[in-house]
Amino acid sequence: MIALKIVYIANIIVAGWISITSMTSPKKAAETVFQYSYQPTEVMKLVGCLWFAITVLSILGLWRPISFSPILLVQLVYKGTWLLIVALPAIRNNQSYPTGMALFFLIWVLVLPFVIPWTEWTR
Repeated sequence: MIALKIVYIANIIVAGWISITSMTSPKKAAETVFQYSYQPTEVMKLVGCLWFAITVLSILGLWRPISFSPILLVQLVYKGTWLLIVALPAIRNNQSYPTGMALFFLIWVLVLPFVIPWTEWTR
């Protein structure tokens, strides 16, 4: 349960900051979050809304860790997919991609399978 709460706290801090930046200032997000790999667009606001939802659900997860843990499965799927579809081809083709984001996503994809309460979902 402690590991689950640590993941929620990390989501609140990281996704919270990224979501606010992406929703309110795509230019700042292009610089700090996406490391100039992408042009600032309205799509960054959409991504910011997704990360804001993760932040809100993670805040709620501090009080009901098991009930809100499916958000971690969503993160595992979308982060893993992004690594395979975006980051890996960029690395192979020596193209620009947000390396900080890729590293964070990789860590999350490696950690989440051990934190997600799989057995609690089958009860």
